[in-house]
Amino acid sequence: MIPIASNFMATWVEMKLNMLVAIATITALSGCGSITRGTTEKVTITASPSDAKITTSTGQYCPRSPCTIEVMRRTEFTAFAEKEGYEKGSIEIRTKVVGAGAAGFAGNIVIGGVIGMGVDAATGAALDHYPNPAHIELRPLGKKAPAKATAPKKRKSKSKGSKQPSV
Repeated sequence: MIPIASNFMATWVEMKLNMLVAIATITALSGCGSITRGTTEKVTITASPSDAKITTSTGQYCPRSPCTIEVMRRTEFTAFAEKEGYEKGSIEIRTKVVGAGAAGFAGNIVIGGVIGMGVDAATGAALDHYPNPAHIELRPLGKKAPAKATAPKKRKSKSKGSKQPSV
């Protein structure tokens, strides 16, 4: 009877070890985009005129433009530029799925399955910010916004048709 117990114990240990290896593999491969692209991205913000102070709706600060800030890939935000003698300007920074992110996301179907897709969706690994770089144009105080361009009015043309003599 001792050999039966010994076989059972060896099978049980082998089964647990295989399960542990499977869990480790799934965990390692579960977020392909997260692994290859990371969960953060650097966004460059410029302003005209340069040397404007940059702040963001996420609380980040840069004393002088141009500057580069690191943000979570899934985070959309607004960047603000301020400089003495100019009106405060802003730009919306959005996210979108791009080629490299979509490829990593699609790779999860083959390797990481639903778990990997969930990880990438939650971390934003398939996203990029746009515009990047972002540019904010500041207007001098007291200067009106440029008028919208309108098409020039067309002149009514007088058509000189050929007059046929009346009979």
